[in-house]
Amino acid sequence: MSGQVTLAMGAGGKQTAELIDEVFATRFDSPLLTADDAAVLERPAGKIAMSTDGFIVSPSFFPGGNIGKLSICGTVNDLSCMGARPRYLTCAFVIEEGYPLDDLRRIADAMAETAQEAGVALVAGDTKVAGRGQVDGVFITTTGVGEIVEGAAPAGASARPGDAIIVTGDVGRHGCTILLARDEFGIEADVTSDCAPLWSSVEAMLDVTRDIHVIRDATRGGVGTVLYEIAGQSNVGISLDAEAVPVDPAVGGVCRMLGLEPLYLACEGRLVVIAPKEVAPALVEALRGCPHSGGAAIIGEVTDERPGWVVMNTQIGTQTLLPQPTGELLPRIC
Repeated sequence: MSGQVTLAMGAGGKQTAELIDEVFATRFDSPLLTADDAAVLERPAGKIAMSTDGFIVSPSFFPGGNIGKLSICGTVNDLSCMGARPRYLTCAFVIEEGYPLDDLRRIADAMAETAQEAGVALVAGDTKVAGRGQVDGVFITTTGVGEIVEGAAPAGASARPGDAIIVTGDVGRHGCTILLARDEFGIEADVTSDCAPLWSSVEAMLDVTRDIHVIRDATRGGVGTVLYEIAGQSNVGISLDAEAVPVDPAVGGVCRMLGLEPLYLACEGRLVVIAPKEVAPALVEALRGCPHSGGAAIIGEVTDERPGWVVMNTQIGTQTLLPQPTGELLPRIC
């Protein structure tokens, strides 16, 4: 097959079968991948976590990844944040008529490679073709099931005063990458998305302790939005050390030029972790030994002051309230 996606490829006949076989089945091949109406799977022991997410990022290819890699990372990371080892994924494609088949193959290749890295099996899927103009290229939805590690129970309402706040690397990288990839401001900077599957990072922390109160991935809205959500859910205050927040110099430069706050730019390979202060150094050490968390750092603590608010302790010794997130900063970053 060569050329472009046609409406006939989504009509359910011979061309559909050829598209699925040549583009998807060959790349997602495993004993669990089904050609029937539903996958039949072994039931995990204990509790499971289940999550679904849609991906419509624009542009669909960007430095450090593409919509295919993003679709696997997004759902794998959502499961991981619940202390769940990702086991199974399904995926659904809505493809615009005329979409280049070579680009679709690149997307499927990225999905297969990322799923293999994450240790998760793609077991079922669906493909639809929409008319020209009805879809912007390709949209992907992935649904995942994971097996919760015994004793792990992180939740947004579980932060406690005295807990340490950890980020697993520099912040704002994905949002900055997408902003630059759109080339709306004529800015050139060497910035690559942090898009990555993070189960190995979570597993390393759970090997240190199961007493981790919150794990969240800082996607839309970035670390700042996640911290406000946690502060509200747990009815606590958040105190951050501005100097401790890791920001890549190139990302910081772009943000200064455009008046943006890196804490509110999306990440696709970073976690916010809240855990007892006494175990935080060991968690950071474990994270720094993982492939996508080498820049892990403690950036603040949970307090009982100003519940629902995030306070920034600045480099000059003053305190300021981090503005609450409002409006739409960067549409379609995932």
